[in-house]
Amino acid sequence: MESAAVVESPEEAKLATLEEEESGARGIENEAAVSVKQEPGSVDEEEEMRLETQAQWESEQSQLKSHVITGDTEEWQRNPGFPGLQRVGGVDLSFIKGDDVNACASLVVLSYPGLEVIYEECQMVCLTAPYVAGFLAFREVPSLVKAIERLQEEDTSLMPQVLLVDGNGILHHRGFGFACHLGVLTGLPCVGVAKNLLQVDGLENNDRHKEQIRELQRGGDRFCLTGSTGNVLGMALRSCDKSAKPIYVSVGHKISLESAVLLVGSCCKYRTPEPIRQADIRSREYIRKNFPEHVKTEGQPA
Repeated sequence: MESAAVVESPEEAKLATLEEEESGARGIENEAAVSVKQEPGSVDEEEEMRLETQAQWESEQSQLKSHVITGDTEEWQRNPGFPGLQRVGGVDLSFIKGDDVNACASLVVLSYPGLEVIYEECQMVCLTAPYVAGFLAFREVPSLVKAIERLQEEDTSLMPQVLLVDGNGILHHRGFGFACHLGVLTGLPCVGVAKNLLQVDGLENNDRHKEQIRELQRGGDRFCLTGSTGNVLGMALRSCDKSAKPIYVSVGHKISLESAVLLVGSCCKYRTPEPIRQADIRSREYIRKNFPEHVKTEGQPA
């Protein structure tokens, strides 16, 4: 996410740690485990519950994955200029200092191709599900689904035709990241956009990868992320001339990789696509206004 004046919560710090360890896109795979010395044969109850939850979520994740569509399904996707596409959505959650349970869930809808905000909602939510490494979607996606459902009930004319998500789609350890999860549950086309490479299926942030990044000379330049299995998991994209750092685009649901990359590129004024950037700005601003005691004295909004 863009830098802002809100202190990161422990949850965000945990996620950031894994971005370093796995070069993960959203930093969503970090385990916040506390080392506990145990006697041989003893089992920590909290760890046992975590493992049970993980097993249940693995089963649910596998079932949801079977519904992912990795090709174009919408009329507006048939032409590279996306005629008929009028509304693009972005989502975000921001936490306040010292609290990894209460967060601000933000949904924005932008006009396309003008990229003007035509709808926004920020609402505080309580994340009751536990944090389990690799399953952040089970913790955060439900509140975002509810935000989309509220818009559906309020004004269908403002419903997004596609969602951009700060995270991964099929570029994921089990091929079902945050963008896939949100897309399947909402039924909307969804694209994962990450700032860091999640190193899966042989993908590595090694010298060769860094050389490929240096070869991206201008906005729109890109290269495929092909795993050791031969599967193309995503695309590294230089999103604009101003930023030499690429973003990592992957399919979430109901869109092809080619369409996803073209769409993301057309939504970028800066490195981060505008729908994601605006959702991030607004969720952080909501916290700044409503929880001023948790605002840093230095820094400016993104």
